[in-house]
Amino acid sequence: MSNSELLSVEPLDLQFPFELRKQISCSLYLTNKTDNHVAFKVKTTNPKKYCVRPNTGVVLPRSTCEVLVTMQAQKEAPSDMQCKDKFLLQGVIASAGITPKEVTPEMFSKEAGHLVEETKLRVTYVAPPQPPSPVHEGSEEGSSPRASVSDNGHASEFSSQRFGADKVEPQERTSEARALITKLTEEKQSAIQLNNKLQRELDQLRRDSKRSQSGIPLMYVLLVGLIGLILGYIMKST
Repeated sequence: MSNSELLSVEPLDLQFPFELRKQISCSLYLTNKTDNHVAFKVKTTNPKKYCVRPNTGVVLPRSTCEVLVTMQAQKEAPSDMQCKDKFLLQGVIASAGITPKEVTPEMFSKEAGHLVEETKLRVTYVAPPQPPSPVHEGSEEGSSPRASVSDNGHASEFSSQRFGADKVEPQERTSEARALITKLTEEKQSAIQLNNKLQRELDQLRRDSKRSQSGIPLMYVLLVGLIGLILGYIMKST
C-alpha cells in the first residue's frame, strides 16, 4: 500500500500469472483518503502491451475505485521471466461534482502549477496456479485399492461385494444366453424331426390313396390342413 496523501494504491506490485497466448488481468484498487474529489490517470511504459480500464477517472471522497489492467496475449515468454514494464498513477484534487468525462490531461500538468501526486507501480510475472491432482477414493498414492475400514476397526464389505457383483453379473447373463440358445436348438431339432415324420406319413397316405378310392380324398385334405397348422405354429415359436 502506498503512503501518498491523496490516493492509497493496492497493490503496488501488479502480479500477472503468465501464460502464453492468453490475456491476463490484474485489479488495481484506488482509495481516496481525503474529503475531496480526486481525479486520477494511469500511464504505462508499454501502452501497446496493456489495456487499462478506466485509465482516467474520479474517486469520490472516502471511497474506493477499481481499475482493471489487462495484459495482451503474449507469443513468447521472457527467458528469465522478468518484466521491466512499469506503471505511473497520477492523482490531483478536483472540483466537487466533477465527472470522469470532465477529466483532462491538462489537470495533470506540473508546468501549469498543479500539485500532482505520483505513485510508481511495477509488474511481476508469477507462475499460474496448478490444478489439484485427482485423488482416487479408497486408494493411496503408490498402493493398491483396499476395502474401507469402519468405526469398529473391521474392514467394510461394501467395496468387495460391489466389485464382486460387477464381475458375476456378466457371467450370469452369459449362462442364461447359452441356456436359451441350447433350448431353442433342441426345439428346432424336435420340429425338424416332427416335420420329417409328418412328411413320411403324408407320402404313405398318397400311396394308399392310389390303391383305394373311397373316403381317402377327404382324409387327405384334412391331414394336409392339420400339417399346415402345425408347421405354422412351429415357425412362429422358433
